[in-house]
Amino acid sequence: MEDLFERAPIPRAYFKLALPVVLSMVASMIYNLADTFFVSQTQNTNLVAGVALCTPLFSLLIAIGDIFGLGGSSLISRLLGEKAFQTGSRVSSFCLYGAVVFGLLTTILLLAFERPILHLLGATTATYAYAAQFYRIMALGAMPIIVSIVPGNLIRTEGFATQSMIGTMVGTVITIILDPILIFSLGMEAAGAALATVIGYMISASVLVYLTWRYCQVVSVDVRLSRIDGHLLRQVLFIGIPGSITNLMQAFGTAVLNRYLVDYGPTRVAAMGIVLKVYMIIMLVMVGFAFGAQPLIGYTFGAKNRARFKQILHFDLLVEVVYALVFAVILMIFAPQLMALFLHNPAVIQTGTYMLRAFLVTTPFVGAVLVYTTVFQSTGKASGAFIMSIARQGVVFYVMVVLGAQLFGYHGVIWAQPVADVLTCGLGWLLTKLLLNRKSSVN
Repeated sequence: MEDLFERAPIPRAYFKLALPVVLSMVASMIYNLADTFFVSQTQNTNLVAGVALCTPLFSLLIAIGDIFGLGGSSLISRLLGEKAFQTGSRVSSFCLYGAVVFGLLTTILLLAFERPILHLLGATTATYAYAAQFYRIMALGAMPIIVSIVPGNLIRTEGFATQSMIGTMVGTVITIILDPILIFSLGMEAAGAALATVIGYMISASVLVYLTWRYCQVVSVDVRLSRIDGHLLRQVLFIGIPGSITNLMQAFGTAVLNRYLVDYGPTRVAAMGIVLKVYMIIMLVMVGFAFGAQPLIGYTFGAKNRARFKQILHFDLLVEVVYALVFAVILMIFAPQLMALFLHNPAVIQTGTYMLRAFLVTTPFVGAVLVYTTVFQSTGKASGAFIMSIARQGVVFYVMVVLGAQLFGYHGVIWAQPVADVLTCGLGWLLTKLLLNRKSSVN
């Protein structure tokens, strides 16, 4: 572990840790596209729109898992850099079993408040029945979805990125296999898509827990080590909650976007549902590089190696921005063909092509935003992590979508996200100057 984190050339260490995470994200991307493809093959616009309206629910579950997965991995990476191995074991066990408890509580709350939540998400008379089918199954499966996020993050802090990838991809493959069986063969429609997802995450969670037990020397699944003191709990929460808010803001942003698009008809809501899945082609890979670099950044920060720390940040930015620029251009060129894969409705294809190209224009800025956000998380800069978490798809986006809708109508709604991307990138650059470019940050 020390050789990889402390002495290996930065590109080799970076890609060894990041590429398995990227591959996991690519597998998730394939699942998202396959799931959307199978749902859209019903050619039922209301069904597609109903499932799209529940996208924020999935983001909510991932966000809760991130409290323990991102918060725990950030702290454990720094503890490993400081050689505090026993403390790292206790933190890892707490995060795993904390996720189990919160997962069960989440199921209870989601089922109790189903109707108001679905109306808040924008369900209408035409889409409610389909949205409810999807929602109920996802609510029942909340615990395994939340839990699967934790060992997948923690195991990477010891350099086992490949094992994390394997655990994630096993569940993804199972989900893709089950999707057409449950949706079409068993006629479960939206409920079939949700059930396939839940089963896949149950398998991923089980495999990842086993791999953690099998390979890790510090990260632990022993419930007897799950008690930690208030100081460690605060460190997990102070980074985990901003990390969670990032996903909550994604759910919030999607919900706001759908609510504003509802006024323009289900065709545009359905088109946006497909666009957001296609957009994930480029986003998930960028997220993979950013998350893959987190253990390296946190370990180097904990070891107080300032020169190597700055070199890692510069290399991370280079990879993110160059990748985003190249692939955004490719996806913009083939946007009509990508939309046509899902629905054969000319209006959806035309509308979706416009939406997708608008979103892709600012992806290099999003790459930089991801670097700034994960660096603040990895280094324990809670204030920077919190500000970035509420900015891009939260406060900044909301202001832009409200102003855009009032000033430019439909087009203002579509371009609110690209404008928010640029503004948030500038904010991240400023916060980096304030929080990380001081000599006291890393000695």
